[in-house]
Amino acid sequence: MTPDVWMILAFAGFLIAGVPVAFSLALAGSVGIVAGLSPDMLATLGTNTYNSIAKYPLIAIPLFILTGLIFERSGVALRLVRFAQALIGPRHGGLALVAVLVCMIMGGMSGSGPADAAAVAMVMLPSMTKAGYPKPFSATLIAASASTAILIPPSVALILYSIVVPGVDLRALFAAGLFPGILAGLALLVPAMIVAKRYGWEGTPVEGAETLTVRTTFRQALPALFAPVLILGGLRSGLFTPTEAAVVAVAYGTVVGLFLTKELSLRDLWELLGEAAIISGVVMLIIALAGIFAWAGTMLGTFRHLAEWIISLTDNGVLLLVLVMLAVLVAGMLLDAISIYLIMMPVLIPVMQHFEWNPVWFGILLAMNIAIGQFTPPVAVNLMVTTEVAKIRLEETLGWAFLFVLAMGCALALVAIFPSIALWLPSVLGYNI
Repeated sequence: MTPDVWMILAFAGFLIAGVPVAFSLALAGSVGIVAGLSPDMLATLGTNTYNSIAKYPLIAIPLFILTGLIFERSGVALRLVRFAQALIGPRHGGLALVAVLVCMIMGGMSGSGPADAAAVAMVMLPSMTKAGYPKPFSATLIAASASTAILIPPSVALILYSIVVPGVDLRALFAAGLFPGILAGLALLVPAMIVAKRYGWEGTPVEGAETLTVRTTFRQALPALFAPVLILGGLRSGLFTPTEAAVVAVAYGTVVGLFLTKELSLRDLWELLGEAAIISGVVMLIIALAGIFAWAGTMLGTFRHLAEWIISLTDNGVLLLVLVMLAVLVAGMLLDAISIYLIMMPVLIPVMQHFEWNPVWFGILLAMNIAIGQFTPPVAVNLMVTTEVAKIRLEETLGWAFLFVLAMGCALALVAIFPSIALWLPSVLGYNI
């Protein structure tokens, strides 16, 4: 067998054996280096890991993670829920509508699906259960809605995509993700509302919201609603770069928590810094160790060989796009978004260039596909969070998960057929697409 085959088989073997993805990538890359290059080349491991994370835009990732944690602790989700509930009122499917809307707004602050799912589930699940919604349905709906965080800016996944794919404007990606993110939320809302009406699930006001008017709840939720406007407005005006936007988001969230909602203390802030450091450390470890795999695959020609094989499957770009989307969907069911980008993009970039797919549009399609994987078992990170909050087994959500996978799959198909859904806004804003 050739060295690149040894490397791929080693990676698959380590994953099957239960080795964490980060270490599977590093060990498989090392196998490829020893088998195809020289054991002396193992001296490059330190340089490769450093070069993988020594990128200025990556600073935004831990900062946006910290932003999500700060807003979660600041009671922002509860205020958004109360405002949405006061606006919509008791009706069939009312709480389902509230859950989807709040998840989408929270996604515009955190950029992280699991953080979004945790914040909304803690507030919404008790109310939805009291109103008659089955826990498996509620947990799955919130997990699916929280996956829109990977699309609605600021998105940690899109930040990484802009780093992995050279020449892609992150501002264009952020703008391109907005309408597909909204479309995905609406696609989830349609079956949720139909099912709620069929079974007669009646929304009831969130505890404490009965005496609150739309005006009062809007005033309380205004700091949260202003966060996405601040981030996107600053990017559009050129006031700050995407990386600087992350710093602004952290500062704004801290001010909101300490002085406006007053639910965040300095002690809490210190704890959140530690929590964000741990989460960011895991992400950065994956990125760093993936550098070994990427360097070995490039030197051995592994990625080029795989890309040539994929291109040789068919000359039909549409058919190949469908095959790529199916492959990414399967990968999303097993791996996290960070790992998928780092593993698959070196192979997919030559394919994308061969068929002249727009890189911004293709990035949004990948993000939508990975979003579906975040609530599709067996490895559904968002669903794991919400089922833990709901105290139910993951297996109980399979039926509902399949329903929402179909719904978001329809949204993905629309963006694939009509690229202007993603590309219209960045083109109007004058970004390079």
